[in-house]
Amino acid sequence: MRVSQWSFVGSLVGSVGMLIVGSAAADELPSGLVQREAATSGREDVATSGFEAVQAAPAPDANDVTSFRVSFGGLFSGGNSETLALTGSTRFELRRSDNQLIVMAAGNYGEAAPAGSDERETNVENLQAKARYDRFLSDRLTAFAAVSALRDRFQGLALRTNFDPGLAYYIVRDSDLEFWAELGYDLQHDRRRQDAIDKAAAAGSVVARSETRHSGRGFLGYRVRLSPAVELDLGTELLLSMEDTKNFRWIWDAALTSSLTEGLSLATTLNLRYDNNPLPEYETTDLTTAVSLVVNLL
Repeated sequence: MRVSQWSFVGSLVGSVGMLIVGSAAADELPSGLVQREAATSGREDVATSGFEAVQAAPAPDANDVTSFRVSFGGLFSGGNSETLALTGSTRFELRRSDNQLIVMAAGNYGEAAPAGSDERETNVENLQAKARYDRFLSDRLTAFAAVSALRDRFQGLALRTNFDPGLAYYIVRDSDLEFWAELGYDLQHDRRRQDAIDKAAAAGSVVARSETRHSGRGFLGYRVRLSPAVELDLGTELLLSMEDTKNFRWIWDAALTSSLTEGLSLATTLNLRYDNNPLPEYETTDLTTAVSLVVNLL
C-alpha cells in the first residue's frame, strides 16, 4: 500500500503520541505488567521475501515460552471520499530450551471510491504466511531457517515462496540495547498473475509465468529500549542476485512499540522497499506505514 507524505507525517505524529502514552503507562503499571515482548512490529507483513531479522536468543535461565497473539486494525471514511481498509494477523511462538518455532499469518484488504461514484476500486489485497525455526548455538550465535508464502494482487503475484537459511551474530547484546548482523541465502520462486503478464505485454515486454532467483542476503539490526514500556527497532537488508546483479532489493524498517497493559499493546511502523528490477509498468519503491492494536491471548 503506497501512502502520501501526509500519511507519513500522520504516522510520525501517532508515534510520538504512543511514546507519551507508553511512558505514562510504564509509570502507572507494576513492573510485572510491563513486558518487553508484549508488542509486535505493527506492520501486517509476514512473508517478507528474505527479510529474516534474527529472534532474540533466550537467556540461559529463561523459562519455556508458549504465546499466541492477534492484531487487527481498520479505517473507514465517508463523505467526499469513501475508503475501507482492513488488516489482521496472528502469531504463535513455541520455545523450548535452545529451540524456537514461530508461525505467522496475515491478511490486508483496502478499497476506495471518489465522491458521487457507486464503484469501489480495490487498492490492497494480499495474504501471507511464514514459519521459522531457530536453533540458538550460544548467547551470541544462532542458526535459522524459514519458509514463507505471499499472494499479492498489486505486486502481480499469484504466489511467491521463499526459503531462507542463515546465521546471525550479536555484536552488542544486553537488556536495553542489541546490535546484530546476519548473513544468509534466499531462494525465491515467483508465479505471476495473468493480469501482470498482460500488463507487461501491453507495454511491449515479455514476462515469464514463473521465475526462480538465488540471492545472497545481508542484514543489520538495532533494537533499543527507550523506557520500560517503549522500544525502537531499526533494520536494513540487502538481497543481491547471484546470477544477475541488476536484480537486487533493499529494505529498511523502523518500528516503535508501546505496552499499554499486560495483554494489550500498540505498535506503529514504517517500511521502505526498493526493487531495482520490478515487473514492467510497476514502481520500484513502496512506502508503507501501519498502526496495530495487539491482543496477547497466551
